[in-house]
Parts: sequence; C-alpha cells; structure tokens
Amino acid sequence: MHAKPRWAELLLPLSAGVFQGMGTHGVQWWQVHDSGMLRVPLDPLGWALVLAGPLALIVRRRHPVLCLAVAVGSTLIFIGLGHPYGPVFLSPVVALHTAVVSGHRRAAWSMWGLAYVFLGVYTSWLAPVRTPGWFHDLTVGALMGLVVVVAEFSRARRERQAERERVEQEELRRQASEERLTMAQELHDVLAHNISLIHVQASTALHLIDDQPEQARTALTTIKQASKDVLTEMRSVLNVLRDGAPRSPTAGLDRLDELIERSGLPVTKEIVGAAGPLPPEIDRAGYRIVQEALTNVTRHAPGASVTVVLGYDPRALTVQVTDTGGDAPGESLGSGNGVPGMRERAVALGGALTATHHGRGFRVEARLPIPEESR
Repeated sequence: MHAKPRWAELLLPLSAGVFQGMGTHGVQWWQVHDSGMLRVPLDPLGWALVLAGPLALIVRRRHPVLCLAVAVGSTLIFIGLGHPYGPVFLSPVVALHTAVVSGHRRAAWSMWGLAYVFLGVYTSWLAPVRTPGWFHDLTVGALMGLVVVVAEFSRARRERQAERERVEQEELRRQASEERLTMAQELHDVLAHNISLIHVQASTALHLIDDQPEQARTALTTIKQASKDVLTEMRSVLNVLRDGAPRSPTAGLDRLDELIERSGLPVTKEIVGAAGPLPPEIDRAGYRIVQEALTNVTRHAPGASVTVVLGYDPRALTVQVTDTGGDAPGESLGSGNGVPGMRERAVALGGALTATHHGRGFRVEARLPIPEESR
C-alpha cells in the first residue's frame, strides 16, 4: 500500500482542531450563562486542552497509544475543570478508533473504561449541576460502547482485507513459482532431447563420413535442424522469463510426427480410439512424455525400434512408448532425471506413469485423465 502524503496526514488533525475550537466556542455562551449548566468559560488553559487532542492526532499512526492517552486525558481534564461540553470528544473518538485498528485493543479498552468511570463519577458527584441516575450512566455507556463497536468492526474488516490480500499475494507467488518450474521442466526436456539427438547423430556422422558420406550428410542435416530447434525453444522460454508473462508452450501431439522424424529412430506410431482435441496441459504433457521416452531410447538403447501408442478415450489419454532394446551399448539406466520428470508431469495432472523393463527393451506408459469440464 502507498503511504499517504504528509499533507493528507495533517488534514484530519487540522480539521479536528478547527471543529473542536469553533464548536466549543459556539456552545460556551449558552452553557456558561444557563443556570441549568453553570459551565466555566474558556481560558488559555481551556483552549490549550481543546487543541491538545487534535495536536495528538498528528502522531496517531506512529504512536497510537500515546495519542489516545493525550486525547482522552486532555478531554477529561477539560471536562473536570468545568469547561463547556461540546465537540471536544471528537479527538478521543478518532484516537480510540486508530488504536483499536492498529492492534492496541487492550490499551484502548482500558483507556475507554477509565474515561467511562471518570464521567460517571464526575456527573454524579463532582459536576456543578449533577445528573445522577442509571439512565444517564446507561446512555453514556451505550454511546461509548457504540464507538468501540464501530472501531472493532473496522479493525475486523481491515484484518479480513489484509488476509485476503496476503492470500492473493501468496497465490500469485505460487503461480509464479509453478510457471518457473514449468519453464525449467520444458527447457530441460528440450535440451535433453535435442542434445541427445545431436550427440547420436554426430557419432553416426563421424562413423560414416568416410565410407558412406550421404548418410553422414543426413546425420549432419539432422544435427543442424535439432540445433536450430533447441535455439528456438530456448529463445522462446527466455523471452517469456524476461517479459514475466505466462505463456503456454506450443509443443503438442500435433507435432509428434515431426518429433519422430527428427529422433532418427525407427518408430511405429499407433492410434487407438478416436483422436480429438485435448486440453492444452494434457496435449503438452503427452508430447513431452513421448519426447523424453525417445530421448531415453537414444541415450540408453541406440539402434532399438520403438512403438508409440496413443490411446484416446473421453476420460483419459494413454501414452505408451515401448522399445526393443538396442544392440550397441548405451548410457546406464537411471543416470538422469528423465523418468522422474515424466512421472512428475503425470502426477501433477492427476495421472500416473510406469516405467518398466519389457522383454529386452523398456516400456513407459502414462495415463493422463481429462478433466470433466474439458470432456
């Protein structure tokens, strides 16, 4: 919240001072000369007490308890010296409200209780014209109680507003963290897939460059395209992070054929059920799971054949990637974060993922439920 300018902070004390001074001066003639009131006219001390409360309001934000003590004390002394009743009670009301709202409830209630006791004793036994009786005390107590109730209501409302703002800020921070995590995961998947592809194709090109230059050329072309793709993806993610605006990555199952072609693996794709539009998060997760599974095959089972099965159902998307196992040695299984990353994607969407050996090869199978509102 933005702090109020200095002049705005001084506006209330100035208004209260003018109102109390002019109001008290306006009622004193009648109360001084009326035989039923017998109040004492304003003198320099009286004027000082009238203005002490408004002056105390200047520090009501920084020192609410001190402000309340000065406002209530000066008012009680003013009344106790016999000066006219009037709008001198405005400053204590404002000071009480500020103290309660700022959290100094015990001090506010104590000071207000002391003021009530003083007024009860004064009007019953010390005033020039006494007004004893339970009705008078009840009326004064009701008015003072109403002031406290209003202050407490205002405090509760502000606390609810502050809590609501805190929850909103926490939600914004949580969403920002989730977006950064999503971007990091996307970047990891893109880099892992394309760099693994570049590594395999570079090894193939080096092996074939002398004996089969045309196949080596094909491998180098694949390397060129993969490096271009990874640079494009990285630039896209970095632009999003720089701008601070959330954006859904465009990778989806509609680009699966392109992914399979660039993988350099012998892949068979099968579709089970009627393919239809999917929620963006399901579509993106299915693509990334296939991408990571193909990356693992490239790294751990070079030369293996792969079967990708997409199962479309109104309730869920099933993704199954099975490889036959490679003849050439690859990296040891479990050397990266591929499988845990795929499992985290599935679990985050309320689904599940299994990764187990299947004959000589390996099978990754994920079930991604489709939310009811998207069916």
